[in-house]
Amino acid sequence: MTALPNGVASTTSSTFSRTTQVAIAVNAEAPSIWHLLTTASDYPRWNSTVVSIEGEILSGSKIKLVSTLDPSRTFSLKVKTFEENSTLAWGDALGTRTYTLTPIAEGGTSVEIVEKIGGPIFPLFASKIPSFDESFTQFAADLKTAAEQPKV
Repeated sequence: MTALPNGVASTTSSTFSRTTQVAIAVNAEAPSIWHLLTTASDYPRWNSTVVSIEGEILSGSKIKLVSTLDPSRTFSLKVKTFEENSTLAWGDALGTRTYTLTPIAEGGTSVEIVEKIGGPIFPLFASKIPSFDESFTQFAADLKTAAEQPKV
């Protein structure tokens, strides 16, 4: 399920899961984008959808994330995949968010963000989870802006 790199998020739902995805073309090389995605303490500076991230984003590490979608809740997440300059995934027992960086032939990098949440008990709480579309669209725009800023 690959999203078009237009920076607009979309969601597909089924009885037991929901997947939100966005892809955006960024005029920056993967290492610059990777640095933004893996420097937890810097997220609030460039990402308007994140209140805070505590911990270090490294393979197998645990982080605590607070999102603007629900600032009263802290998500305890584990870094599940850490393939430098390529793939980063974190999540918990109910979901995983994956960031995939792919070079674009014309230059720059395609960034795809996909979050799948679900499981056998998903129908019990699905209606309480807000839509991620607006947040994902904003996250992608913020990442593009931050990555394309001239380096000082």
